[in-house]
Amino acid sequence: MIPRLTYHLSFPSPHAASPEGIVAYGGDLTPSRILLAYRSGIFPWYSKGDPILWWSPHPRLILELEGFKLHKSLRKKIPHFEIRFDTAFSEVIRACAQIPRRKQAGSWILPEMIEAYETLHALGYAHSVEAYQDGELVGGLYGVSIGAVFCGESMFAKVSDASKVAFAVLVDHLKGWGYSFVDCQVPTPHLKSLGAMEVSREVFLEKLAGGINGEILAGAWGKELPL
Repeated sequence: MIPRLTYHLSFPSPHAASPEGIVAYGGDLTPSRILLAYRSGIFPWYSKGDPILWWSPHPRLILELEGFKLHKSLRKKIPHFEIRFDTAFSEVIRACAQIPRRKQAGSWILPEMIEAYETLHALGYAHSVEAYQDGELVGGLYGVSIGAVFCGESMFAKVSDASKVAFAVLVDHLKGWGYSFVDCQVPTPHLKSLGAMEVSREVFLEKLAGGINGEILAGAWGKELPL
């Protein structure tokens, strides 16, 4: 039976997750609970009308930064975009919520999730990477930074490869900042094509434990960083 969270700020062990990867349900989306979840290898993911579901899937998709595949075709497209960090978080998360996705009706990025992650952004934990063309936001991604681990949440693109370029630039900066890896959460062909790989829950939790000690960067990442 999947346990229900109470007002106590705690989570069951992710090792006790259901076969689907659900650790618990219920609780709230306060910053302290969400940050504890990420530090425990857990994240919230649910649909409208459902209780809050907390996941620790097996297998887990991660990207070792040195394993990122910057294909030649993508490298050529980087100069066609202006990449910024943390200048349009609200716009990015809303675009991720609204972008149509194949085989998906609606979005799990619900209004209360948007509000929760905007709060995390204001606290310096959630970050966005934005791709612009001619001053227009055409792609990007957002996620949560915990210690030396970046936990990717979602991305969107209104122009071909805009989100891939944003991700490529992010990975390059994460390397320079001393980050350990990117938690991509669940396997997708798109992220695998960029070098992400599946690992067991046990391996992921071991790597997470080694990567969350100490903050690499606190607060906003800056209005614009050079490529």
